[in-house]
Amino acid sequence: MAETRQAKRAEHRAYLAAVESRIHFAGPLVAKDGASVIGSLLVVDHPDRAAAEAWIADEPFAKAGIYRSPEIAAIKALWPRAQYDPENAVPGLSLTVTG
Repeated sequence: MAETRQAKRAEHRAYLAAVESRIHFAGPLVAKDGASVIGSLLVVDHPDRAAAEAWIADEPFAKAGIYRSPEIAAIKALWPRAQYDPENAVPGLSLTVTG
């Protein structure tokens, strides 16, 4: 799997870069050893669940089978408070956890 991840990394990063303004944060989840990758966490704005599902379905790591079981959940971002404005909150903000 590490070889597949490495082979798809540039395509994966380009796919993320295309929606960079909508990414709150993204990165690998690591095991207790601090090095072994056990999944990924991507917090990306999407207008609705269908858009999030379509986005992850076309994601290069997902298409290559690196993301074996993508899960999508909505989140109401409350922290950091300095950036949270309930009047301008994105109702479709989605949390995509993949592993």
